[in-house]
Amino acid sequence: VETIYPQPGWVEIDPDILWAQFVAVIKDAIKDAGIQMSQIVGLGISTQRATFITWNRKTGKHFHNFISWQDLRATELVKSCNNSLLMKLFHSYCQVVYFFTRKRRFLTGSQYTFTTQHVSLRLAWILQNMTEVQKAVEEENCCFGTVDTWLLHKLTKGSSYATDFSNASTTGFFDTYQMCWSSFLTYVASIPLSVLPPIKDTSHNFGTVDEEIFGVPIPIFALVGDQQSAMFGECCFQTGDVKLTMGTGTFLDINTGNDPLNGIQGFYPLIGWKIGPEVVCLAEGNAGDTGTAIKWAQQLDLFTDAAETEKMATSLEDSEGVYFVPSFSGLQAPLNDPCACASFMGLKPSTSKYHLVRAILESIAFRNKQLYEIMQKEIRIPVTKIRADGGVCRNGFVMQMTSDLINESIDRPAHFDMSCLGAASLAGLAVGFWKDKEELKKLRQSEMVFKPQKKWEDYEMNMENWVKAVKRSMHWYSKA
Repeated sequence: VETIYPQPGWVEIDPDILWAQFVAVIKDAIKDAGIQMSQIVGLGISTQRATFITWNRKTGKHFHNFISWQDLRATELVKSCNNSLLMKLFHSYCQVVYFFTRKRRFLTGSQYTFTTQHVSLRLAWILQNMTEVQKAVEEENCCFGTVDTWLLHKLTKGSSYATDFSNASTTGFFDTYQMCWSSFLTYVASIPLSVLPPIKDTSHNFGTVDEEIFGVPIPIFALVGDQQSAMFGECCFQTGDVKLTMGTGTFLDINTGNDPLNGIQGFYPLIGWKIGPEVVCLAEGNAGDTGTAIKWAQQLDLFTDAAETEKMATSLEDSEGVYFVPSFSGLQAPLNDPCACASFMGLKPSTSKYHLVRAILESIAFRNKQLYEIMQKEIRIPVTKIRADGGVCRNGFVMQMTSDLINESIDRPAHFDMSCLGAASLAGLAVGFWKDKEELKKLRQSEMVFKPQKKWEDYEMNMENWVKAVKRSMHWYSKA
């Protein structure tokens, strides 16, 4: 999917191009599989989360491009809301109530802060700055949707309008304890509840694809966020199971069972999936620039193919004191600084493109180490297993270094695109193609398990220097 950068810090996706690509991918997949469209018994849709759009309820015409989860236009609004008297009163109220009731819901509320990655204040920015959207809201003619909701609306020619619990929980205005849109958080962000879609189970009969699109009607049986879908595809069904996705960004998720758990420094409670009475919760932390950093280096002609980077890194003993800070879209957990800059530090006349590439790969592993440490510190659930997925997990250098840094074995699957598999699994369970999750576990195949080969001491000095580089990159911009 091609991203658009209309202004510094703004990240968008053209919905018309996305729709054309979506339809083409499905048609190509059916062709490559050697089957007919009429043989498809159900469709599951896994999408990028927290990327949203608004459109005209009557005509279906969109008011603007998709606003990406990486977009930073609402940075000042986030700061303002988090520092507002209303939020301070809310935190104090939750602290007092938690002291007397010991209910975790109020502990979570006392620690809650808005971030630029949440839909909430990016949507508030749109509502404040686009008169066409403001007018549509006043006339109750505005629909809001993350990518899943918009695709569902397009596929059914407007007859279905909904999201699922996994996607709703990533917006920043969903209450994971009450399992509904939060009236308080939508009030703080000045978002009318009338623009938000109904929330359904992750496995649900969402409607039928209009026959004109693929030639036959196809029932839609699952909507799910990409990270939750990857978690399901990896068969991380037990409390303590961990998934490490390294794609565009890095996402570290741990299954927390029935309990929504969050941390102060950036681990966020999510709904993994809801299937009938079963509700599985996750805690998630992420780093925004993983695959994007590698793609950027490729565009600079540091290498031709991403597959070359592993050999380039292993051909050197070290990066010769060069460090890279992967912060094109700010720094997320545990630093949470949208004004940080991407940078190389420690450059010398002897620095080659090999050193630069190794420094980029090392930075990905260092960020993985940061996320894993904060997860252990704040979530405090014993880890049962760790499974990796996403395009960057193909890189053996990053995988081995991450295993060394966290001192844990990491299982890499035979097929890396777990987000697609998770959506297919959810839809397949809904139509009875598979009878239960135990059957799915038997189908999963492991390609390789990376086990720790070096001690933490071997990396300690390098990581300390990298952390220094990160600190010098923080608060670089006056605004994101």
